[in-house]
Amino acid sequence: MRFVIVPGIGGSDSFHWQSIWQAEWGPIASRIEPASWTAPDAADWIAAVDRAITEAGTSDVVLVAHSLGCWAAAGWLAEAQRSVRGAFLVAPPDPDGPEFPAAAASFADLTPAPVGVPGLVVASLDDPYCRPGAAAALARGWGLPVSRVGAYRHLNSASGIGGWQQGRVLLAKLLGSTATAVA
Repeated sequence: MRFVIVPGIGGSDSFHWQSIWQAEWGPIASRIEPASWTAPDAADWIAAVDRAITEAGTSDVVLVAHSLGCWAAAGWLAEAQRSVRGAFLVAPPDPDGPEFPAAAASFADLTPAPVGVPGLVVASLDDPYCRPGAAAALARGWGLPVSRVGAYRHLNSASGIGGWQQGRVLLAKLLGSTATAVA
């Protein structure tokens, strides 16, 4: 199995749970590399997801996305000509919400469509980028269940969740094995 990390705007810093997990997973994890990290272009990010999955060299890939990366992962899944094992989508921003990043305008045109793979949308109860009702609507649009994990704001470095054990447990449940995700 391989993991493809799909961060939000600017990537994830070294204190972000995605970076911590990637470091622990070592060579079985890679990160997308779009050209437009700070001025996100949806087509560029979706193409970066495609490249990372191609480079993984297997269909046994789990997309581990955060924030705007959820939209890139879901966008790739909606148009993909091949399948992956699953999608773990954490803290997707609501494109209709007041805090949706203006720099990500090209993502606002994407519409949630069924992703066609097992997955999970994880949402915080007090995320400034996505209220719980909006997270549930996105999950329905993507054809995925939603897990509300408490009040952790945007589930990022600023949330102070570090290696985010609760997220590891959710990912392990999604994958059907505690040994797989908790390395």
